[in-house]
Formats: sequence, structure tokens, C-alpha cells
Amino acid sequence: MAIGRKEDLEQARAQHLADEQDVMVTVLSDRQLLIPGFVDTHIHAPQYPNCGLGYDKPLLEWLQAYTYKLERKYRDLEYSRKVFNAVVRRTLNHGTTTACYFASLFQDASLILVDAVLKYGQRAFIGKINMTTLAPDDYVETPEETIKLTRKFIESVRSKDCELVEPIVTPRFALSLEMDSMIELGQLVKEYNVNVQTHISENTDEVKQVNSKYGLPYANVYDKAGLLTPKTVLAHGIYLTDEELSLLSQRGSSVSHCPDSNTCLKSGMCDVRRLFSFGIKVGLGTDVSGGASPSIVSAMRSALATSINLSFGQKNYKPLNYLDVFYLATLGGAEALSLEHKIGNFEVGKEFDALIVDMGVENGNTDLLLDCTPLELLQKFIYTGDDRNIAKVFVAGKSVK
Repeated sequence: MAIGRKEDLEQARAQHLADEQDVMVTVLSDRQLLIPGFVDTHIHAPQYPNCGLGYDKPLLEWLQAYTYKLERKYRDLEYSRKVFNAVVRRTLNHGTTTACYFASLFQDASLILVDAVLKYGQRAFIGKINMTTLAPDDYVETPEETIKLTRKFIESVRSKDCELVEPIVTPRFALSLEMDSMIELGQLVKEYNVNVQTHISENTDEVKQVNSKYGLPYANVYDKAGLLTPKTVLAHGIYLTDEELSLLSQRGSSVSHCPDSNTCLKSGMCDVRRLFSFGIKVGLGTDVSGGASPSIVSAMRSALATSINLSFGQKNYKPLNYLDVFYLATLGGAEALSLEHKIGNFEVGKEFDALIVDMGVENGNTDLLLDCTPLELLQKFIYTGDDRNIAKVFVAGKSVK
């Protein structure tokens, strides 16, 4: 309703809260911060049980050896319910008020994730995976099934009539489908005006295979299919060429920076400064279970480390700082998901997705924080904090923790 300086508080309360009988007022201590909720722009809900496992192999081998074996289990709807409830609770505990989820190949399991998000009150995009090739024979769909079930999934999610949860078209990556299927998905995107999520240029072998299969640069493959829109978020983007980055900028598509996963799977280091130089929107992703933790705070630290490591090999390179990664975790993520009109900061008129962070609970050493400014408290939280410091989580003004 209003933002401003402390000395303006009483005037704002008089203006906006004429009758305070039904209003609960919370005054933060000097060791507490009110910050926007975190936005995870790329997370695989079915992979949560594999967090911390299987990092001995690169991406394409990792998918075959570990990931697809786990994801096939989601035919079991009770197993799906158990895992997806745990995923939503855990991400909320880490302060993720908005998540962009890859769900399951199986529609019924994907709808269970939708129900879990609704149950716990998180804001989310949820996508049923599209995959017709490059996976075990018992873990693919036919081209006809993938389009039919995606349409059905979109309509099922929309029928829930909840503004917090939206369907998102989710081709796994360019090697998982043929061009005809991707073109049909692009038509669904246009028909239903939905967001798109997929992977791009994560691994050098993957990039070579895409170029060989389609005879096109990776970004151009998606563009030909009509999948590059202002509401498209592409995970990783490590090896995009200047020409591809120019194309993404022209289309208004965004990149989800997943530094934990890029390290764990030995994929490479994404240069966020380079993405910014092309005017591309960037958010942070945990990429569970490519990343070992569903914590956006962990992703912020990894983004800092990646940027610092890049600076060692480039003259006059300015690494990201803690305010840069805080932006990526909040407003940057909102922009990447085309939600900046609703969330990401405390601009008047936006919805109240927020966290109260209490650095006074850190090991009981409150005496060490007596002289910290709010920015210093934020810096300490990013570098040393964890979910124990998150005292409250709000989504659209409702407390969910």
C-alpha cells in the first residue's frame, strides 16, 4: 500500500489505515529484514529425492544413469504425492515463494504437484514434460500423446481458477522431441497464451548433438518452432553464441542461471555479465537435482563464486556482488517469468510475496549484530544465512509458514 522512510510511517498509517481495529501491526527488530520472496526459475520437482547424488557423470550420461530411472517412478501416484508435498514444503522453508517447476512426464502425477502447490499456498508455474525420444522406451510418449496430454494439462490447471498457479509448456530440451512436435507445442503456446520453459546450451556435447540433428544453432531451433517468446525461460545458456544471444534479446526471452547445477554436472560457467550486455532478462534457478540444494540462498552464493572465478581469466571483469545476486533471486526472477508486474519488489500495487529474515537467531550470537545496518544484515544473510533465519513466508499477503 505504501513504502517510504521510517519518519513517514505515522502519516502513511493515518492515510491508509483509518480504522486499525482489524489490522495486525508487525514492527521488525534491528536484526530483522523484510525482503521480497525468492523466485526459483528452474527446478525439477521429481528429481528432489536425487539431490546430492550422481555427480560423477556429465549431463547426457547423468540423465540416462540416474535421472530417468527416478522419474519413471512417478507412475506411482502415492509416491508422487509424498515427494511433491515434500518439495513444496522444503522450497517454502528456503524462502521460495515462486517456483517454476518441471513436473512429470505423466499427467496425473503432474496434477498432484499442482494440488501440492495449491495446498501449501505457493506461487508456481508447473509444466508436464514433453519427451518423445532420447529416453528409455518405457519413459517416452508418442508425438500424438505429448500434444494431446499437454492441451489437457493446460486446461486442467486453468480449471483450478487460482491466480497463483499457471501451466507452462515444457519441452524437455531440443533432443527430446522432433521439430514437428515442437512446432505443435509452439502453436499451443500461442493458442493458450502460456509461458514456456526448457533447457538450452547446458553442455558442449548436447550443443553439438543439437547442431547435428537440426543443422541450426540451438536458439534458432526453438525459434523455428515458435517457442521463443517474451514468456520463455531457458535454463543454463552457458554456450550461447553472440548471434543466439541477440536472437534471445530480440524475442524478449530470458535465461535461468543455474550455477550449482553447472558446477555439480561439470557443465561449465555461465557469464551473467555477458547476458546482461545483450539486454537479456536473467533469474536464478536451483535446477534440483542437477543442483544439490533447493535453496535460492545457495544459488546466490554459487552465482557469486562463478562470477568471481570468471573474473580470474578476464581483464577488467567486474564480478557480481551480493546486491546483483539478490536482484537475480527476486526481481530478476520475476522479470524472467514475466511476473514483474505482480512480484519481485515492494513497489506499491504489487502483491505481497515476502520474507521476514531474522539474523538474531544465528547461533544465538545476537551481540555480534548490534551495529549492523540493514544492508549489512542482508549481506550477512546471503553469505552466512540459511532457512533457520527465515522467520515468516508470505505469498500474496497470506502467511504460509
